[in-house]
Amino acid sequence: MLVFGEDVAIKGGVYGVTRGLQKRFGAGRVFDTLLDETSILGLALGAALSGFVPVPEIQYLAYLHNAEDQLRGEAATLQFFSQGQYRNGMVVRVAGYAYQKGFGGHFHNDNAVGVLRDIPGLVIASPARPDDASAMLATCLATAREDGSVCVYLEPIALYHTRDLYDEGDELWLAAPAGDVPLGSARTYGDGGDLTIVTWANGLRMSLRATRALEQHGVGTRVVDLRWLAPLPVEDILREANATGRVLVVDETRRTGGVSEGIVAAFVDASFDGQLARVASADSFIPLGDAANLVLVSEADVERAALELVG
Repeated sequence: MLVFGEDVAIKGGVYGVTRGLQKRFGAGRVFDTLLDETSILGLALGAALSGFVPVPEIQYLAYLHNAEDQLRGEAATLQFFSQGQYRNGMVVRVAGYAYQKGFGGHFHNDNAVGVLRDIPGLVIASPARPDDASAMLATCLATAREDGSVCVYLEPIALYHTRDLYDEGDELWLAAPAGDVPLGSARTYGDGGDLTIVTWANGLRMSLRATRALEQHGVGTRVVDLRWLAPLPVEDILREANATGRVLVVDETRRTGGVSEGIVAAFVDASFDGQLARVASADSFIPLGDAANLVLVSEADVERAALELVG
């Protein structure tokens, strides 16, 4: 396994995620690269063909777009065009989404994942909770090594250092590493019978916080964390949707081209006959400062949409 990218070694990454790895495993396994995403993913292509399991880091989701063809036109197509003779399994770590406080703009806050979702066979993992994060990374590494899968592991920047869920100091967002998380499996919180909220990443924390307010209105909810954007855990979300008959999809990506389009389509394909609604971020780049709140989905949006849906 090789871990490499911009500032991942000596500095340990912008957010300290890889801090200490080079000291522990050496510069031959963990090293810094040029500030060039095309070169980073190109190196991953060659390393994978040479028998390594590369874990390149793209420092911000917005930086992926100038190099995404390395995934679309090379990494994800090698097995397809070679009839399985060659493969280049890898796990591409990407810090993404928005909601960072005190730092922003569309180069460092990006919620556009449509370019990834339409690549056949690409695995897209997006953990929210710390106990899922380590287990899902292990799943991605295993499928890259065993099946040659190309995985993109989207990490919500705003949740890196989050400790609390409801109140300051409650530390309810902290969790010890969990067991296995199977590919394409969702996770459900709660067993309310009035409303099912389907979401992921930052949307999970917002939705869980909103459920406490909804309880004051007598609305019992269950929140489904997708965890995997590809393959979507369709069976899991349909099961939880049928348990309440009402579904609200909370989508922090853009309304057009965002993940909720695929989720709603999955419900339509399955002939779901309950009530269905969604809230999503606006079709806009993410502006600086407080202006970002005019674009991104908020807890208030979730609560308002939920109350409208249950009448």
